[in-house]
Amino acid sequence: MKLSAFGLVILAIILSGCPFKKASKSTSRTTGWAYNDPETGNIPYESGYEQETGPGLKFIEGGTFTMGRVEEDVMYRWDNHPRRVTVASFYMDETEVSNQDYRQFVHWTSRVYPGDKTKLNAVFPDTMQWLEKLAYNEPYVKNYFRHPAYSDYPVIGVTWLQANNYCSWRTDRVNEQILVDRGIIKHDNTQTGQNIFTTD
Repeated sequence: MKLSAFGLVILAIILSGCPFKKASKSTSRTTGWAYNDPETGNIPYESGYEQETGPGLKFIEGGTFTMGRVEEDVMYRWDNHPRRVTVASFYMDETEVSNQDYRQFVHWTSRVYPGDKTKLNAVFPDTMQWLEKLAYNEPYVKNYFRHPAYSDYPVIGVTWLQANNYCSWRTDRVNEQILVDRGIIKHDNTQTGQNIFTTD
């Protein structure tokens, strides 16, 4: 099989790879300038960066799905029209928040805001959730949140606002620990009132 002269030229260009020269990871594939080099303006680049997963969390990959009724209703009530919904990827706890986890939050709040009954009462879960008519749940009312035997049980009686505050507190504490581990800051057990570490 004979190749034409034009075909040979094209093949030579492809094989030489001149116009398609691959840039290394230490140089820009756009300009060819070296990354992290003072001579080219110290363009920062970190290869292979991956987001670090927080303690006790699992990554849940997002996706797209159809929400709503997708089959015909025999009563012909289409009050739940199908629509396409996209959920972004997120992180979720491996397990429910335990009494011990939530007690850390309560302890930290009482240490950082000593004597502030309003703040402390705002974080305590409602243990009266156990009370029901014709039921004997008083031992749970008194012991479920505080007794060590129930430390690994899920916390109950937490409002949406308390759960939101717990999540913000946890984010702050995890970020604080990361900065401590990297030597950027030191643990400060004397944090009180407005003098506390926050992610902001």
